Amino acid sequence: MLQKSNVYSQLIKEEAKRLGFLFCGIAPAGFLEEEAPLLENWLKSGYHGEMSYMENHFDKRLDPRLLVAGAKSVISLGLNYYTEENQVDPEAPKLSMYAFGEDYHSVIKSKLKTLLESINAQIGEVHGRAFVDSAPVLDKAWAKKAGMGWIGKHTNLISKQKGSYFFLAELIVDLELAYDSPMLTDHCGSCTRCIDACPTEAIVAPYVVDGSRCISYLTIELKNEIPTEFQGKLDNWMFGCDVCQQVCPWNRFSVPHQESAFEPQLDLLGMNKQDWEEITEEVFSKVFSKSAVKRTKFSGLKRNIAFLKSSGELD
Repeated sequence: MLQKSNVYSQLIKEEAKRLGFLFCGIAPAGFLEEEAPLLENWLKSGYHGEMSYMENHFDKRLDPRLLVAGAKSVISLGLNYYTEENQVDPEAPKLSMYAFGEDYHSVIKSKLKTLLESINAQIGEVHGRAFVDSAPVLDKAWAKKAGMGWIGKHTNLISKQKGSYFFLAELIVDLELAYDSPMLTDHCGSCTRCIDACPTEAIVAPYVVDGSRCISYLTIELKNEIPTEFQGKLDNWMFGCDVCQQVCPWNRFSVPHQESAFEPQLDLLGMNKQDWEEITEEVFSKVFSKSAVKRTKFSGLKRNIAFLKSSGELD
């Protein structure tokens, strides 16, 4: 059985590599004992802001066996999105790098579907579900358990070899596999660059982020008006924020992705400050037809740009 598990795991990792994934690690499905009190305290502190969905399915977030009947393994995957390309106008409102190309949800889901089909074709009937940032799964905890990296002080997963510019996803399956050793070493050391650089002081303690203060939350998740206390503090970000990753020393090891779907929209990178201020719904629909930016909708993006302008960040 052990030999079979090793062979199966190797097959899965080879197929994941062929599909373009940067990492593939495997952990046994079980209850996340260490994460349970951390999640409970985070929710009690109100750090999830208006993301009330974070309070739902508490048990499922901590135990994948409640999501997939008979689950035995969590296959964690990482897909690189780093690019050296950037917006042309340095005064234009900023967009997080992950949103330059197509929506990662659809890109990764397609790859996961192919991976599961390959598992069934090569190994036999395996039941499982694919998860991409849209279900109660603690991605970073599982990636750490699968040896893909450690969770940094900014709470993103960091790889010693590749930095942190990658998406996380999972296949939870009812197949016994050979498991990777969890990452037990924290390589952040005494560095506090991410904490010091956060424009809204959202990293309230090492390894603790007040999500309700995070620029990504304020510009994407928050549906109401952005609180006035953040005027002049958004560092000109209109969708998401990359500051904590930009200052992280480990990202000097990031390499450009090889995923054609993540190639930046040329129209997008070429838009100047005025283009963004005067953006129409028609242009928004054209530029972001396949983008994750659709999540904030045209009205949300206009709200963000207006907030930056009113607080003097776009002047």
